[in-house]
Amino acid sequence: MALRPVQVNIKALDPAAVGRFWAEALGWSAYSPGVTTYVGPRGGLVWPDPVGLGIDVVPVPEPKTAVKNRVHIDLATTSADHQEQVVARLLALGATHAHVGQGEVPWTVLADPEGNEFCVLEPREVYRYTGPIAAVVVDCADPRAMARFWGEAVDWAVHTVTDDQAVLRDAKEVGPYLEFLRTPDVKTVPDRVHLDLLPYPGDDKEAEVRRLRGLGAGSLDLGQGDVPWTCLTDPEGHEFCVLSVD
Repeated sequence: MALRPVQVNIKALDPAAVGRFWAEALGWSAYSPGVTTYVGPRGGLVWPDPVGLGIDVVPVPEPKTAVKNRVHIDLATTSADHQEQVVARLLALGATHAHVGQGEVPWTVLADPEGNEFCVLEPREVYRYTGPIAAVVVDCADPRAMARFWGEAVDWAVHTVTDDQAVLRDAKEVGPYLEFLRTPDVKTVPDRVHLDLLPYPGDDKEAEVRRLRGLGAGSLDLGQGDVPWTCLTDPEGHEFCVLSVD
């Protein structure tokens, strides 16, 4: 049995507008088959067996608080000029500069039109072949504990584990990295951004959920009611969902 990360789930007051922003930002397509807006490489996400990590923008009634998201996206660039061009293009699309205590750093911190922070990285060789999303980054207190949980929870390979950072990536070495960075702040509000996981076709979703609970996942009630996905939390309280393969 195995689970794979298939979507970055972003909550928004206006999912269509936020979806259009991220589609333009990544050079992808946005389409809305229902209440949510999916963003993925041109041609769609090939649901229910997606080949990459897409974005699902879902409607919520409440705006983002002033608290920094504990999950964010890092965008890759290939040169200093490319980084500058990407930042300028994103600002023209409606992004704004964001200040999260980063100080003098070589990357640029921005926020999407509803305030979700993300970074445009300086060129780094490690992200040369990830595609436009270099990494999904999660703030945490204990990267080693996150590596133990997530290394068992998903079928991605663990690349690096230190006191300050844990790094995972698809075992086929395609797409973005999943990075857990040690930070001094603590979780105080529900995550505005989270990962959605999907079993492989033929696998038993409920068995996967039981396996995750055995690894230390907690149950989560967001008032979601009777839905085909299951909401859980990792050992540090980061929300995530296990989707149905049906």
